[in-house]
Order: sequence, then structure tokens, then C-alpha cells
Amino acid sequence: MIIRKAMTEHDEEQVLLLRRRRRRCCLIATGVAILLLLAFFIIILILALTVFKTKQPITELQSAKIDGFAPRVTFPAVDIQLNLTLDLQILVKNRNRASFKHGSGKSLLLYQGKQVGDVDIDPGLIPARGSAVLPSRLTLQVDEVASNLSALIRDVLDGELVMETHTRIPGRVNLLGIFKKHIVATSECQFTFSVLAFKIQSQKCKNKARF
Repeated sequence: MIIRKAMTEHDEEQVLLLRRRRRRCCLIATGVAILLLLAFFIIILILALTVFKTKQPITELQSAKIDGFAPRVTFPAVDIQLNLTLDLQILVKNRNRASFKHGSGKSLLLYQGKQVGDVDIDPGLIPARGSAVLPSRLTLQVDEVASNLSALIRDVLDGELVMETHTRIPGRVNLLGIFKKHIVATSECQFTFSVLAFKIQSQKCKNKARF
């Protein structure tokens, strides 16, 4: 009886010791897993705040071309006919290390502070650290231009047109295929167009982004 009792106590001690070892191993494994997860999230946070920090896309006018400038006045009934279209090449630079998927945008054309035309911009995808040219062709609104036709003809005869574009492009930046951040890129560009050279002489653009 004494021998059996001693063996039973020994077996119980072995079982308790085994349970303690298993518990210790589980605690160590859990602690290591928590530390690895914490380190992973810290690395992701650092990358998100530095390398992958969302930056605003830059938009600017790459080129502009005027077609069909043919003002015509008929008498005796005064009738002003104006056929004027503008081909705009809007360059969008994606400075992010993630792709920028943009939806339908819009670009407004202003002359002497008054809107004289607008055009829709088709949706698309701009790769990380890449750029894309968005072609936009618009016909100037005859009524708006005709109200200031004398100034327009004078500027054309002087050889220079000063106009503005207001562009708005909504989109989304996709970081690592995990984090998606919505962004609305806007730009206001004032450009001087040379009528004789048929190209942009100078431009000043202000870019903004709303996250």
C-alpha cells in the first residue's frame, strides 16, 4: 500500500510538472506572437506615416490648342456666331507609392473670371509614382463668350489669351492592397496662351487635396 501510494504521488507530481511546462510554453508562445504582431503594426504605422504617406496628386496643363476661331457678325440683324473649341491635355502626376484610381472628374474653363466652358474627365487608374495625360476637349459657351467678345478679339489680336482652369478629380489611393484612402484632388491653373505659336507660354497652378 505504501509503495502504491508513493507511486501515485509521484505520478501526480509528474502530471503537475508537465502541465506547468505546457502552460509556460503556451505563455511564451502567446507572448512571442503578441510581440511579433505589435512589431508588425509598428512597422506598418511607420511606413504609413513616412514612405506610404498619402500625398496630393499634382495636375497641370501640358498643352492647349485652339481650333475653329471664326467669329462672324451678320447684318442687318445682328447675329454673332462663334465657333471656338479648346483641346486641353491635363497632366496628372501621382506622387504616392500606391496607385491612384480616380473617378469621373470635371474641368472648368474661365475667361476673365467668368466660366465659358466645362468638360468631363473620364475615370482611370494612375500607377504608383506615375503620371497620365487626360485629354479634354471642350467647346466654349457661345453666350458667355459673346458677352465679352470684344475683349476676346482684342486679346487674340494682341497674340495672347489669359485663361484659367479649375479641375476637380475624386479618387482613391490603394496602399499595399490593404489600406484605401479617399482623396479629392483639385487644381487652379492660370495660363497664358500664345495665339501665334499655338502653345502655352506660361502657367501658374495651385494644387490642393482633401483627404
